[in-house]
Amino acid sequence: MTKSDLMELIRADLGARLERLSKAAMAAHAAATDPGSKAESKYDTRSLEESYLASGQARQVRELAETLAIFEHLRFPDFEKTAEIDAGALVEVEKVGAVEKVFFLLAPASGGLEISHSGRLITLLSPDSPLYRQLLGLKIGDALNQPAIIIRGVE
Repeated sequence: MTKSDLMELIRADLGARLERLSKAAMAAHAAATDPGSKAESKYDTRSLEESYLASGQARQVRELAETLAIFEHLRFPDFEKTAEIDAGALVEVEKVGAVEKVFFLLAPASGGLEISHSGRLITLLSPDSPLYRQLLGLKIGDALNQPAIIIRGVE
């Protein structure tokens, strides 16, 4: 697995999400501005609710478009096996007491996004994540107590 392949999958996933969200935002905007949505009485808040929905979805579209733009120009560095974990690292961890291996990519945005690649499920961690911050500076063989994990690989 190469990071450039992984980046293509991330961009494709974000692009598909942006397309779906854009369509939903346009539908919400159309509903909010539709003449049939006008209030029929002073207690009818349908139009107001539709406008709040349209506004929120438009904000999400802008944020996702900004995130996609970040990933369009981003190139993650390769790490030596002895290197400390830093931004852009693909980290393989093992949960203590389990044989399950988990993969994290320390990315600038889209924390929580999960990408399946080469039979691996890779979760993106953003700088807002406590785990992202805990992993910084660690090396293969280092461990964390909370969560109980051991670093098994860094790419």
